[in-house]
Order: sequence, then C-alpha cells, then structure tokens
Amino acid sequence: MTGMQMVLVILSAAGATVLTRALPFLAFPAGRETPAVVRYLGQALPGAVFALLVVYCLKDVDVLAGAHGIPETIGILIAGGTYLWRRSMLVSILSSTVVYMLLVNLVF
Repeated sequence: MTGMQMVLVILSAAGATVLTRALPFLAFPAGRETPAVVRYLGQALPGAVFALLVVYCLKDVDVLAGAHGIPETIGILIAGGTYLWRRSMLVSILSSTVVYMLLVNLVF
C-alpha cells in the first residue's frame, strides 16, 4: 500500500467515525421531542441484545458430552437472577461471565 493510499484509508476511517458519532445529534437536535420509534427501540433493544447473547453462547453446547451444559445453565441462571435483583445488564453479564469462567476453568 502506498503512502497516499494509507492516508486516504485513515482519513476515510476518521470521517466515518466522526459521521457516526455526530449523526444522532444532527438527526435528533436538542429541544425537539425524540420520536416514539426511537424511544421504543431504546426500551426493546437491550432485552433483544441480551436474548441474542444467550442464544449465541448456547449455539455450540453439546448436552451429550463433557459437562453437559451445566456451566452454561448456571451462568444463565446467574445472569437472570442478578438482572432481576439489580436491574443492571452490566452487572448481570459481568457476574455470569465470571461465574461461568470459574466453573469452566476450575470445576468442570
């Protein structure tokens, strides 16, 4: 890659980054009410992302081999329990990940 190509790639990446950061402020300026669809997505997407994360984590689990999916099941229960307790996705995901990694590396 030539020097000019590198500069163009860096500039286009920087421009795309600035555009994606500024676009929400341009589309939804201060002082105007947020559209109902955007408010709905703000409420619905966190749960959908969480469900997608669970499905992705379980896609390669073989219940007929190894630990039979026990660490994964415990991790899911920890995630659900901590979310119901704290109502924080970050705490829920972090705690279940720590428990799962401990189970996989130290117990099973």
